[in-house]
Amino acid sequence: MSNEKIQAELEKYEANVAKALAKFPERKNIPEQRLYTPLDIQGDDYADEISFPGVYPYTRGVQPTMYRGRFWTMRMYAGFSTAEESNKRYRYLIESGATGLSCAFDLPTQIGYDSDDPISEGEVGKVGVAIDSLADMEVLFDKIDLGKVSTSMTINAPASVLLAMYIAVGEKQGVPADQLKGTIQNDILKEYAARGTYIFPPRPSMRLITNIFAYCSKNVPKWNTISISGYHIREAGSTAAQEIAFTIADGIAYCEAAIKAGLDVDSFAGRLSFFWNAHNNVLEEVAKFRASRRIWAKVMKERFHAQKAKSMMLRFHTQTAGSMLTAQQPNNNIVRVALQTAAAVMGGTQSLHTNSRDEALALPTAEAVMIALRTQQIVAYESGLADVIDPLAGSYYVEAMTDRIEKEAMEYIQKIDDMGGAVDAIEKGYIQKEIQDSAYKWQMDVESGAKTIVGVNKFQIEEEPPKGLLRVDASVGVKQTAQLHEMKAKRDNAAVQKALTDLKTACEDENENLMPHILNAVRTYATLGEICGVMRKVFGEYEAHVSL
Repeated sequence: MSNEKIQAELEKYEANVAKALAKFPERKNIPEQRLYTPLDIQGDDYADEISFPGVYPYTRGVQPTMYRGRFWTMRMYAGFSTAEESNKRYRYLIESGATGLSCAFDLPTQIGYDSDDPISEGEVGKVGVAIDSLADMEVLFDKIDLGKVSTSMTINAPASVLLAMYIAVGEKQGVPADQLKGTIQNDILKEYAARGTYIFPPRPSMRLITNIFAYCSKNVPKWNTISISGYHIREAGSTAAQEIAFTIADGIAYCEAAIKAGLDVDSFAGRLSFFWNAHNNVLEEVAKFRASRRIWAKVMKERFHAQKAKSMMLRFHTQTAGSMLTAQQPNNNIVRVALQTAAAVMGGTQSLHTNSRDEALALPTAEAVMIALRTQQIVAYESGLADVIDPLAGSYYVEAMTDRIEKEAMEYIQKIDDMGGAVDAIEKGYIQKEIQDSAYKWQMDVESGAKTIVGVNKFQIEEEPPKGLLRVDASVGVKQTAQLHEMKAKRDNAAVQKALTDLKTACEDENENLMPHILNAVRTYATLGEICGVMRKVFGEYEAHVSL
């Protein structure tokens, strides 16, 4: 059928539908048009370009077989209290079928303070595991073979220190660094824009990141050196298009910094990975994932002139949306997570964490974590969604939305380019303001009833306070501090001071790679706070400000 005939038939159809839908005014707020046809997607010449998964620009997936070859990594995010308690949870997850670990660290660890620092009081072990030194990291991975498990660590400002600890644990287990597999988040730009666990100003932070790129390319080649994160940007309130636009703009900044530092793009780009949110709008999320792959492939090929196919592949981890979990009727969250899981799988994720039903109330219980893991396993083995590669390709709606999200995201990336790049856009407050505006609009829509959240602004019920929630006792901080002081008394403190002095000297030389010096300090059992303290003295600390 020609485009003219389709257009004529569409006009007749729309006239009839408009009359019918007049009876349902409560559905008038749906933003999408009512019907999608071949007129809404790009022409045959473009369709030919994106026909196959595993082929540039990877809209349909980065691998030709996708889940027909193997499932995504079921990487459950966990960490709380002490290293001993978190180790028990990790081993429980592995025994239950998890195929990768994802480490959550407590707030003091995330911002580079030891558990005995006054600023850490009341926060030790609360939102993740407390890691003060190599001694804690040894306990965290006790009886877990680092040569067999893939580990992701959600750590940013002190990522170099935690990675050094992981490498040192591998050494003690007899696993060489070139056999270690995993990811550090290591994405500081989104901390300035959306999350807040930064330490140093942007420029020295970018130096640390490029130092990691260079060190790992030679010494830890199987390690993903950064997980450029849109997850927290979305959690802060961005739209789907903003999530991938601001994140890819950060990715561009990291590539530019690495190239400026003398690295060849193909030497590090293949180990870059991304981290996306899976929100409630299933089909929009699928389109977002597809659009993100296409944009990154074009950026790497056209802007950075990457030659290797792997450099152009956007590989990503997904986590279901924490901000969409509700404290009201928490069992509804099981359904939400199942839908978000389906979106991630249909969108072609490489690994996935599923949130637990009780996380809007507390840290997840073992029972809730099991349900979350089983959700992934049911989708993998029972739903049929993993049996077909890119199952929604060819859907007029999904293809049109993929194009729309790509267009919106590219417009944002162009604006950021015009400002001088992501670092300048963040320093000017532009990205923060865009996220804040989107978050405000979302909240106003919820409060006005234009957007329905089941159990929150509609279908409410009277309910009893939930029982059996996991709480971290304040005694954890006391215990962790006592262990830290005991470790300091036993270590070779002269060796520690020498390593820290050497690190300070290296920090003062902009041309020196800091990773070997951080690793040497870690091996002496210098603490996270001591190492970050040295860098604080040389680099200073970042203070948030917005100037529009």
